[in-house]
Amino acid sequence: MKVDKRIAVVFGGHGFIGSHLVRALIESGDYSRVVSADIAPHQRFETVGVEYVHCDVRHPIPPEFIPDVTDIYNLAAVHVTPGHDDWEYYWTNVTGALNVTDYARRTGVSALLFTSSISIYGPSEEEVSELCQPNPESAYGKSKLLAERVHEVWQRESANRKLVIVRPAVVFGFQERGNFTRLARTLERRAFFYPGRRDTKKACGYVKDLVASFEFALRSDEKLVTYNFAFDEPITTEKICAAFRDAAHLPKPVGTIPLQLILLAGLLFEMLSKIGIKTSVNRARVMKLFRSTNIVPRKLQEAGFVRRFDLVSALQDWRSCSALGRFE
Repeated sequence: MKVDKRIAVVFGGHGFIGSHLVRALIESGDYSRVVSADIAPHQRFETVGVEYVHCDVRHPIPPEFIPDVTDIYNLAAVHVTPGHDDWEYYWTNVTGALNVTDYARRTGVSALLFTSSISIYGPSEEEVSELCQPNPESAYGKSKLLAERVHEVWQRESANRKLVIVRPAVVFGFQERGNFTRLARTLERRAFFYPGRRDTKKACGYVKDLVASFEFALRSDEKLVTYNFAFDEPITTEKICAAFRDAAHLPKPVGTIPLQLILLAGLLFEMLSKIGIKTSVNRARVMKLFRSTNIVPRKLQEAGFVRRFDLVSALQDWRSCSALGRFE
């Protein structure tokens, strides 16, 4: 009979990726306790056996919070961009990294996984792997790069410490409530236009494969592992729309709107926001849709990580998770 006393704490565990992660940790049977620690009042979906507790990583975390923790996952972040003032990204992402690593020191934890972001590279039409130098443009990307450095300091303090830094591309799946969900809704309404071009490369990956890559990296012999997460080949906006059509028979995009026209519309919506009419449309968000993120997961490829899903089967699996048979 297997007896395992491992205890996992997932900071940011109530969110989209965190909710999938804590479920996978419970299902693995490797932990006597799985704790989801988050400032959010509610988790995306509940998993029986997970302990859901309140924690704000912007403040010091006492060692008695979970004193016998053995594994820490730091997913806590302010990440929606645009959407926050610059200082908010640094306050949560960098201060949170300092507090989580200090908690790890004081509890003697030797295994820590941190989710960074491909935003540390900045947008690029050229292929970007882990060998490329970071070049963040946004406050979010800059704060995530600083947070990586904070975690690396913790790892270098002891030869026994294992650190995994994951740089995910756009992650989609059940209860995502983000880019892919909005795209599905717009396609359903026959209201999606390609923003300026059809061939924008958008690195992306399925949440269940992302969670599986965590355990894969933690099992490696390297004490410091940093890797990108995305499908092996960057996927264009046109291919993503085609995959929704193949997976769920969603309508084709209506056509392509010239970039300058969309930017003008974004400016008008920004002006409306200033007089109290709030929308999610602005020029920064338009440019995010237009510019490529040509990220490749070279480290995972070389290590032999095998995904369970391609783009179409991932969308089909996501849809099957919904009681309504929708992308929610």
